[in-house]
Formats: sequence, structure tokens, C-alpha cells
Amino acid sequence: MGFDLHRLEPGYPLIIGGINIPHERGCEAHSDGDVLLHCVVDALLGALGLPDIGQIFPDSDPKWKGAPSSVFIKEAVRLMHEAGYDIGNLDATLILQRPKLSPHKEVIRDNLCQLLGADPSVINLKAKTHEKVDSLGENRSIAAHTVVLLMKK
Repeated sequence: MGFDLHRLEPGYPLIIGGINIPHERGCEAHSDGDVLLHCVVDALLGALGLPDIGQIFPDSDPKWKGAPSSVFIKEAVRLMHEAGYDIGNLDATLILQRPKLSPHKEVIRDNLCQLLGADPSVINLKAKTHEKVDSLGENRSIAAHTVVLLMKK
């Protein structure tokens, strides 16, 4: 299982699943702040029994400053294949009040499938609001939860 949360601030791009989503706020982060890809990386690393994303790609290391999260995904997928696994199923939920993700969900899912080398039939992507409650519901943050099942090759 993976989880990630980022503050939304003006002046940053909002990148979700490797896709730039038009919005007046984006994720404040050391890398590109892609909450979905960070969450997926943590789920993959956890399923493999490895350290979390912050230990493998520490935000104290300047080489990750502004890095695209696709770099992190590619490394997690490499580690997964090296250990002899493929994705059996991945279920991800994004939580944000705005923007509405319905117009972007398919392109985000398609890009996630491509980055993971996974068939679309095993990737499920959902988006929920937080009913205007707390920082998520007040459009001050964005979160993601991911559960992944790995299958031995």
C-alpha cells in the first residue's frame, strides 16, 4: 500500500500520473510533486519489502531537485522485474477537491500503464473529493492511496 500527500500552492505545476493538469495551484515538492506516481512507487517498494521512496530518493539529495517522478517509477519497475514480479493489479485513489479529474482520468491511466508496462485491465484509477473538509476539501492539498498486488513471473 502506498500513500502520499502534497500541499497545493500557486506557482507550481499540477502533475498527476505524469500529466500536467491545468490548475491555479500545483504540488509544492522537492521533485515534480506527482502525488500519484509517488504513491505508486511507495506501493511497489512496499510490496517488494524495500525502503520507501524517501529513503531511496531522499529530498536532501540535490540530484532529485525538480526530477520527474517517471524516474522514480522506472526504478521501482526495474526493481520489481529484477525481483521476478509483474503487476497483478493496481488500484489507486486520488483525493482532491479541484480540479475535477474526470476529463483527465483516461490519459492519466494510459500514461500510468505505459510507465508501468502494465495492461490497462489491471490498473484501476479513481478520483474522489473530500467534501470540502480539511486541507484536501479546501483545495490546499492533494492525496493518493494505492494498493498493488504483485504476481511472481
